[in-house]
This record gives sequence, structure tokens and C-alpha cells, in this order.
Amino acid sequence: MILPVVAFGHPTLRKIAADIDKDYPGLDQFIADMFETMYASNGVGLAAPQVNRSIRLFVIDATPYAEDFPGETDLKKVFINARIVEESGDEWAFNEGCLSIPEIREDVMRKPELRIQYFDENFNFHDDRIKGVLARVIQHEYDHLDGVLFVDLINPLRKMMLKRKLNDIGKGLIKTDYKMIYPLAKKKPVM
Repeated sequence: MILPVVAFGHPTLRKIAADIDKDYPGLDQFIADMFETMYASNGVGLAAPQVNRSIRLFVIDATPYAEDFPGETDLKKVFINARIVEESGDEWAFNEGCLSIPEIREDVMRKPELRIQYFDENFNFHDDRIKGVLARVIQHEYDHLDGVLFVDLINPLRKMMLKRKLNDIGKGLIKTDYKMIYPLAKKKPVM
């Protein structure tokens, strides 16, 4: 089932998400719904807070970036209770967007390598070192678990210049090809 994505301004996007256990109700279906929602909205990652669940879970499928990191084969993953334990390297800029903040893309500085510990969908523990664009996708989705949005990481002056557009997104004064929940809308648009 395709889930509605919450737009900028929704309180769930600012909460620190909670850990879950393997008995979380409907976990397998929820993960399947997250992938379906991500694909339907042309995303490469989706965090549970973006679909109004404040839990430490995100999914990625970075296959569209496969040519950017040849030899990388494990591009579709589920991260549960993830913790980034180390980030390293010289920060580099990359143009990011977000399903919760449609129509805005900005350069964000991030470190190119990370070490992350997490559980997969079968609750197997992983301790991985990841670099490049795949690390960037993971960092972006991971930030959602801590209530951080990519616009929080851009130049403050640039963010101030985007304030009106961000408010318009929260009010639903935009058009998307996927279902959204607009927290500031007077009349709730469906799409």
C-alpha cells in the first residue's frame, strides 16, 4: 500500500524516533509499504518519520546511482535501529532533495565515509563501513530519525531565502505526483 508522505512542517519530522524490536506490529508489511511508497514517489530512500511513524527505520534503494559506485552490489537495504558510529573524510557537496520537501534541492556538505550499526528486516545485526553516494543516501535518511532535515544543513542565509517556499510546502501550495499530508493546509489536499 502506498502511504502518504508528510510535508515540511509536520511535527513527526522533528521528533527523535524510537527503537523498535522484532515484534513491532505489522513490521514486514510496513517495510513492504515503505518500499512501495518510495518507488511510487521516485525516491532512493524513505524514513519512517516521513510516513508519520516515529520509529528508527528507513529503507534505501540506491540503484539509480549504481554507475556512480561500480562494484557496489548491495544497494537495496533496510535499516532498523541504526546508529552511525563514525563519519570520516573531507566533507563534499552534493545536491540533495527530499520527498517531504518537494521542489527544493540544495547542496549539502557531508563526510564521504561512515560506519553504521543496524539491524536488517530479519533483525540480523550489521556493522558496515560505507562510502560515496551510498553513504550520502544513508546519512540523509538517518538524519530523519533524529528530526533533522537537509534544509537544516544548508547555509542559514539560503535557508532564510527558502522560508516562504518551505511554508508553501507545509500548506500544500505545491503539486506532487504522490500523496502527501500537509500539516499547515486549511483544506487538506489529496495530492
